[in-house]
Amino acid sequence: MQTKRRKKYIVSVMTTFMAFFICMTSFAQESSMVQHSAAKNLIWEKKLERQVTFLSDTICQGRGTGSRASKEAAFWIEREFRKTGLLKIDSTYTKHFFAGHGHIGHNIMGMLPGSLKSPKDRYVIVGAHYDHLGMLDGKIYPGADANASGVTAMLSLAQMFSSMRTLGKGYDSNIIFVAFDAKELSMTGSQAVWRMIKDGDLHDPVTGESITPEKIMLMVNIDQVGSTLSPLHNNRPDYLIMLGTHSLKHSDQGLLEYCNRRYGLYMDIALDYYGSKNFTDVFYTLSDQKIFVQNRIPAVLFTSGITMNTNKTWDTVENLDMGVLKKRIYLIYHWLDHIL
Repeated sequence: MQTKRRKKYIVSVMTTFMAFFICMTSFAQESSMVQHSAAKNLIWEKKLERQVTFLSDTICQGRGTGSRASKEAAFWIEREFRKTGLLKIDSTYTKHFFAGHGHIGHNIMGMLPGSLKSPKDRYVIVGAHYDHLGMLDGKIYPGADANASGVTAMLSLAQMFSSMRTLGKGYDSNIIFVAFDAKELSMTGSQAVWRMIKDGDLHDPVTGESITPEKIMLMVNIDQVGSTLSPLHNNRPDYLIMLGTHSLKHSDQGLLEYCNRRYGLYMDIALDYYGSKNFTDVFYTLSDQKIFVQNRIPAVLFTSGITMNTNKTWDTVENLDMGVLKKRIYLIYHWLDHIL
C-alpha cells in the first residue's frame, strides 16, 4: 500500500515538473518571438530605401576616400551609430588612418555590449565598407549596391540587436559595428582596424581592457546585398550568398539554412560563389574580411554577387530591390542571433 502511494506521489511530482517545464519553455519561446518581432518591426522598405538613397545621392558624390563628400557620409553614419546607442570606442566613433595616395581615411566604429550583467571579453565584428569610387572623369559613381546596401544592412542589424538588448536579451559576445573606409584603396581601412586590434590600441568602452586578436570570435562582412540581378537560379530573386562557412565551428556550418527554414524566409541560399571553387576562393579575398582571414580569425562574407551594374554610373537605388534586401537582413539577423 505504501509502495503504491509512493509511486503515485512520484508520478504526480514528475507530471507537475513536466507541465512546469513545458509551460516555461513555451513562455520562453513566445517571449523570444515577441522580441524578434519587435526588432524586425524597426526595419521597413521605405526606411531602407531612404538610407541607400542618401549614401548614393549626389551629396555624397560616390563616397571617394578622402573627399569632402565622403566625410558627409561618415558624419551621417556616425549620427546613426549615436542614435542607435552604440558606445564610442576610446571616446570617439571615428578612427582616422592614412589610406595611401595622399588620402586620410575615416573608419566609423561603435560597440554594443553583449551581456546585461557581467562584461564579456569576447567580440564579434560586423562590418561593411561605405566608400566607393567617388567621381571619375567628372562622373559620379553612386555605389548604391556597392556598398550603400551593405552599410544600410549593417546599420539595420545594429538597430535590431540594440532593440533586443533593450528588451532584455543578452549575448555571450559584444558586437563591434564598423563602417570601413578605403576598401577601394586596397582595403586599407580594414587593415587599419586590424593593426589597432593587433597593437592593443582599441579598448572596451565598458571595461577599459584592450581588444586583442584572441578575443575576436568572428568577423562578419556585408558587401553588395541589394541587387537581384545575379540570381543563383532562374526566377529566384530572393537569394543570398554566404562565403567562409568553412572557418566556422562544424556545428555552425549549417546554421544559415536552419534559420532560413526556422523563421519562414525560404530564401535561395548558396555557400559558394555560383558553384565554382576557384571563384569562391578568389571572391572570398576581395573584400574587408581578407585581413581577418589572413590572421586566422573566422570570417564570413554576405553578398548578392557582382552584377552588370557593379562599379558603373548606373548603380543607383532604382536598380535595387528593397523587399529582398529586407529579407536578407532578416536572415543575417537570425543567423547572428544564434551565433552570438
